[in-house]
Amino acid sequence: MALLDVRFYSEALRESTTMTVILPESAQGQIGMETVESDGKPQVLYLLHGLSDDDSIWLRRTSIERYVAPLGLAVIMPKAGRSFYADEHVGQRYWTFISEELPATVNKLFNVSGKREDTFVAGLSMGGYGAFKLALNHPDRFAAAASLSGALKIAESESIEWLRSNDELPQVWSEKGPTGTDDDLIHLLRTRDRSVLPPLYQVCGRQDFLYGDNIAFAQTARELGIDLVSHLDLDGDHDWQFWDDEIRRVLDWLPLRRK
Repeated sequence: MALLDVRFYSEALRESTTMTVILPESAQGQIGMETVESDGKPQVLYLLHGLSDDDSIWLRRTSIERYVAPLGLAVIMPKAGRSFYADEHVGQRYWTFISEELPATVNKLFNVSGKREDTFVAGLSMGGYGAFKLALNHPDRFAAAASLSGALKIAESESIEWLRSNDELPQVWSEKGPTGTDDDLIHLLRTRDRSVLPPLYQVCGRQDFLYGDNIAFAQTARELGIDLVSHLDLDGDHDWQFWDDEIRRVLDWLPLRRK
């Protein structure tokens, strides 16, 4: 695998930013690594970080590089601050950056597939929210989306009330909040054409503080007949031991081209 730390200028953010990138390549000469030769351009997984992290966190806290090596899968890990992948009310245009500028930049810089059937998105916590937000707003771009311990009920959630108390969410969405907007995942479930949505995958441990929000998301999806694989019967907290285990199951679930 080729591991890249890419710095580039973002027009949306009006500043330089970074993304961490894993690209498939031959593992010949690398002890203990296995790769697979892929036909055509590599498929792509956009892998999103959580509230307290950055683009390097998946690489530092999990074995994602080793997990994707035999899959011939490229992994794009962008940096999005504490933005909830939104165009912030006071701050930066992270939604524009993530949803529009980033894929265009990736397809310009790297020889990877830009086809819907070859493009996936996943993330943890805030990144799980971001992954589903991308998939529900742009179902024409993603073949599958996965959330690990996602903040899936941003609107009217008691689980993240502490973010409101320190003015973090009003900074992102103003005092009106995201309820009933395209930043509200429950609203998106109810208003999108479910026949065009990609398959969704959701996992959250029972000891996680976001467990109740994940239950609410799953119940709404089931009521609407949305294609959701939901694993909410596992022991696990909001931590990297859980996410390192579960990202492997996400990779097994993705509709990858397999030899």
